[in-house]
This record gives sequence, C-alpha cells and structure tokens, in this order.
Amino acid sequence: MGRRRWTRVLSATAVALALVTSACTGPATPSADIQVSGELGATPQLHFVTPLDVTKQRVEVLAPGEGEQLADNRPVLLDFYAESAQDGSLIAETYSGEPRAYTMSPDSLGPDLYNALHGQRVGARILQVAPGRDGYPAAVAVYDVLPTRATGEPVPPREGLPTVTLGPYGEPTITVPATDPPTEAVAQPLLRGDGPQVEAGQVVTVQYVGVTWSDGKVFDSTWAQGKLPAAFPIGVGSLPSGWDDGIVEQTVGSQVLLVLPPDSGFAGTDQDLANQTVVFVVDILAARGGVAGGSS
Repeated sequence: MGRRRWTRVLSATAVALALVTSACTGPATPSADIQVSGELGATPQLHFVTPLDVTKQRVEVLAPGEGEQLADNRPVLLDFYAESAQDGSLIAETYSGEPRAYTMSPDSLGPDLYNALHGQRVGARILQVAPGRDGYPAAVAVYDVLPTRATGEPVPPREGLPTVTLGPYGEPTITVPATDPPTEAVAQPLLRGDGPQVEAGQVVTVQYVGVTWSDGKVFDSTWAQGKLPAAFPIGVGSLPSGWDDGIVEQTVGSQVLLVLPPDSGFAGTDQDLANQTVVFVVDILAARGGVAGGSS
C-alpha cells in the first residue's frame, strides 16, 4: 500500500501455467471428454480420463457472465484451477489463496487466454485445454472471472464525511469537505456486498484510493493507469490500525470509506503522512485464508 505496499509474487507453478496457455493456438471446441462440476466461484472439480490426448488448444465457455464486460487494458481478476492432462495431478490453483490480477491484454494474459476472455463478462467460467510446451505438461484449466469493483447495494451516506463519485469502471473520486477532520477513525460502508465477512488473518484483495484530508490530493491508488488490484493480510498488524479495524467484519463486495486520523493511519510509519488525516475508499473484492487455513 503506497510506501508500505505488500507485494504479491506469483508461484512458479502459476508462471508455468501462463507459459503453457500463452503459447498454444486453436479454435474453440466443445469438450465432451471433460466434465466440470462445482458451483461458480468455488473450486471446480475436473473429470476426464487420463492420459488426455491434447494436440491443440480448446476453449469452452461453461457459464456466461452477467456482470460488466471485460475491457481492453483494464484489470481482470481471475481464479483458476489447472490439472495435468497426463495424470490429473494439480498444476496450480488460486481458490485456497488469493485470486490473480492481470491487465486485459495479450501481453499480460498471453494471446490465447486473452482471446478466450475477450468479450466475456464478470461471472463467466471458462474451460481451457492447452498442449504442453518447454517441459511443462499439457493442462486442463478452469477460469472464473471475478469483479474488479464493489458490487454491493448502496448505503445512505452520513453527513459531514467526504463524498465519493464513481467513474465508468467504478474508480472513486473523493471530495473532502472544507471542515476539520474527525478526531476518531471512521469506517463507513458506501456499498454493502453480499459476500462473506472479512476475518482477521485473511488476505483481502482490494481496489483502493487514498487522499489527504488537508488538500484532497491522491497519494496512492490501485486505480491509477497500469496498476492492478492489490492483496494484503488484514487484522494482523501489518497495515495501519484503521485499515484492520475498518475492514475486518465488512463483507466481500462492499465499498468502505475510511477516515483515519494520524494515530490510526500513518503515524510512526510514514514521514510525509505521519501528521495527516487520510481518507481511503476501499473496494473489497475477495477475502481468503486465515488462521484456520480455509478459503471463502
């Protein structure tokens, strides 16, 4: 997050899967030899006879999405699950961790996955079968397209707090009132999602923008050109206390306004912001893991 951003690194297996799927070409073909079960948004189960003969890439839309259409050069957030076509062993998956953020472009996704996702909407589930390459096995993979903005119901705003307007892709603009800031931290839902509650110890995937109360200037944002949704551990003391207190127990799909005086913001951690009241708008996209090791 800004000067304290927790950097997420893709696993070697996820990178290997990206190399495999980015190199293969072929038309979309129904996959009668592969069955996929499991609810949308949950870990899929793949059923096929091994070894599966894979000579070219195949793509099938298992379920069309009903959300926003994916837009070129905008973020796309994916869960995926991939098995070896040779023996059905797991190659990589995200459902037990955090989803992966990419840019909707051939360079970021690889040309074939980009083509598979082009024209799709949030909520889609895609099956991709790809031949092996450079020592990596042929793969059978399922992708779920997740929202990159809050999707909850509006909550009536409280008076005296900063106001928020949203751009065409959900990007917030924060207008700070010409008044003194509150002396205590505020966590005000602007949109209330219908997902599970965030628990301390989980990793949350979020979009956010932060401004200073004194002048309303943006000092950090995942919505900036070229940036992507970020993932942070929550409720474990690695973020400003106002984040931990304000995000834990909110629901996935929510958008939350945080107003953080210095003692719950950046005091003692950031020289430039140490004496500033800061304002964040946070879109909660996913919350996974936790001390029990489960996913949600």
